[in-house]
Amino acid sequence: MNKKIVHDALILFAFTVVLGLMLGLVYGITKEPIAKVNYEKTQAAYRQVFSDADSFEAYEGFDAEAAKALMSEQGYADEIEDVQAAKDAGGNVLGYVITVTAKDASQASITFSVGIKNDGTVNGYSITSIAETPGLGMKAAEEAFYSQFENKNVDAFTVVKSAPAADNEIESISGSTITSAAMANGVNACLAYFRTVLGGTNS
Repeated sequence: MNKKIVHDALILFAFTVVLGLMLGLVYGITKEPIAKVNYEKTQAAYRQVFSDADSFEAYEGFDAEAAKALMSEQGYADEIEDVQAAKDAGGNVLGYVITVTAKDASQASITFSVGIKNDGTVNGYSITSIAETPGLGMKAAEEAFYSQFENKNVDAFTVVKSAPAADNEIESISGSTITSAAMANGVNACLAYFRTVLGGTNS
């Protein structure tokens, strides 16, 4: 009886070791391609909101915990995930790409990157992660909605249900006011971070 238990235990141990080695091998093989895909995805998002930039460089002063505290202090539920300096061919900073996660969407959090020029002008946003309702909240990724944020220099955006009457007004997606507000709040959070931390001139 004891021999059988030991035998079965050894077989289970051997199986576990082999499985662990196989998983490690698969991870080693897929790690680099996955990292490359993620890098290309983020770079594409950066280029979409800052087409004038030649390169993007991580902002050295970014502190995730400090950013979280700042958002809370200013009344935002959103989370600043990353900040990149958008640079021209000569290395001059043209502005910043701020990646934010909006926590108050209707289905799940939405992560997107926002391009902001040095003078505070919003170039627009590019969504990298969204799980909203098809035909409703997913329209946040469509040009008809996101183009409303482009080339605007305002203190903050507000969502309205009718045709916008001012630069800071964004017409909500029909049937998806919550998602519309989440996108506007996310962009506003980026503007708040830009003005407070990055020394934006639009303050």
